[in-house]
Amino acid sequence: MTGTRRTRGLVLAAALLLVLTACTSGFADVHLRIAAGNPGGVYDKLAQTLATAWQAGLDIERPQVLQTQGSPDNVSRVLSGQADVAFVAADVAADQYRANHGLAALARIHDDYLHVVVRSDSDIRSVAQLRGHRIAIGSPSSGVEYIAGKLLGAAELTGEVSTITRGLDDSVAALLNHDVDAFFWSGGLPTPKLAENKSRLRLVDIADLMPKMQAISEVYGTATIPASTYDQVAPVTTLVVPNFLVVRTSMRDDVAEALVSGLFAARQQLAVANPAALSIDVHPGIETQPLPLHPGALRYYRAQKT
Repeated sequence: MTGTRRTRGLVLAAALLLVLTACTSGFADVHLRIAAGNPGGVYDKLAQTLATAWQAGLDIERPQVLQTQGSPDNVSRVLSGQADVAFVAADVAADQYRANHGLAALARIHDDYLHVVVRSDSDIRSVAQLRGHRIAIGSPSSGVEYIAGKLLGAAELTGEVSTITRGLDDSVAALLNHDVDAFFWSGGLPTPKLAENKSRLRLVDIADLMPKMQAISEVYGTATIPASTYDQVAPVTTLVVPNFLVVRTSMRDDVAEALVSGLFAARQQLAVANPAALSIDVHPGIETQPLPLHPGALRYYRAQKT
């Protein structure tokens, strides 16, 4: 009897040890790097908040948030193994996926609206009228520069305008100082920097170019920026592009699932970090076409019955 009890005790102790080990070391070997964007930008603010949420949710060391130029830089870092998770505009992600199927999505997060901006007293009323002018097209290797190139191509203005690469703050300053005649920006509504200067700026409608842009990429949608957003005389038609969280297909399924779970659990904190996160939700989260969802992410959505 004594031997039997001793054996049972050893078995129970071994089982308990296995349980404790599983509970404490499931993600112990996970070290994450998040490719975000410029300091203080939307990607960066959301990435910093996610890093804190994932640290607590997965019980791992805080993920490193990498400062980058933007979407093209981010997706390159993920595919090359220099980052593990990245914020990427859907057009950049879609084009990269066609070239490299090693990319997968965790979720669709928020949408950005293309702004073609001129001075309020400018005679420029269409993208076609930018011909011969000087334009700021976003930071180097940014999502803004990426989409600007496509729009100028659709308008048959490639080589017909003078372009410089500038971030948003410098673009606004250059426009108001008459160093450029227009600039491109892709961001949420309203973009605070534009709202601060709304009386001196005007948006250009791009409705005439939307058929060409949607033929270029299936991720581009048509949207309206209401006149009240920046106190404009009239609403303008523009382009909207989603943003994705992406990873390599080689990421462990359980890690991907945990990251998606942590993303949606942190929605409230993310919305405090930046209002763009108010649109983060499980149901639109699965809409990452043409980029496939990572199997671990798909497992999460199926468990949520979405």
